[in-house]
Order: sequence, then structure tokens, then C-alpha cells
Amino acid sequence: MTVFVLDSSAVLRFLDKEAGWNRIAEILLAKGAGTVEVSLSAVQWGEIAGIVRKKKGALGEEITLSGLSQFELDIVPATGERAVHAAEIKQDRKIAYADAFALDLAMDSPDHLLITADYGFKAVVDLAQIEFLPAK
Repeated sequence: MTVFVLDSSAVLRFLDKEAGWNRIAEILLAKGAGTVEVSLSAVQWGEIAGIVRKKKGALGEEITLSGLSQFELDIVPATGERAVHAAEIKQDRKIAYADAFALDLAMDSPDHLLITADYGFKAVVDLAQIEFLPAK
């Protein structure tokens, strides 16, 4: 079964109905139908929370995260092992640390597919399957 790994940029595109938001909606519908799994690193989840809080305040953050929780996303903890691997990816491949957590999760299996709107991931397409949402 395909496991879609969403990074924060993909979720934010969905929330803001920006370019590619409909692709995320399709994935979430498939999740609801039980035909795919959808995962998100806890670090990416926190990044989403922080960005939404900055834009919409504490109540907006609470409402948004509650709404997203209804999709029953698999929020994968940032274990010590994942933290070290993300740090290695960050240093070796020069991507942001939070992004390295998403990439680490996508590297778990050939069935994992990272969905992102962050073109900084172009530098690591050799490490995992990555689908890029359209540019704005």
C-alpha cells in the first residue's frame, strides 16, 4: 500500500487552497477510503502548528489542527534515531533540518512517496520518491 508522506509545505498548500491543494485533497480522500496511508513527521506537524499560529493566532491553530486531525494522519514521532539520521541528511545534503525529518520518513520504504511544494528537495531526489506540487 502506498504511504504518502506530507511535508509542511504540502499541508499548508492544502489549507490555503494554493497550487496543488487538490492533489492533497485527492490523497486525503483516498486515505478516507482506506486505499492509502498518509504520514507526517511530528517535526513537520509542529512546523504547521507554528505557521498557522503566526497567521491565525492560538484559536486558529487549535481549529486548524483539530480539522486536520479528522483525517487520522499518522504523526510519526521524532525518535532519537530519526533525529540523528535527519541531522546526517542535513549536514551531508544541505537541506533544512525539519525537511530532513520528512525525507527520513520517506526513506523508510519504497512504498513511501514524499509530497512537497518545497523545491529545495530537488537536491535529494536520489534518496527517496518525491512528488512536487506545482509552483505558485
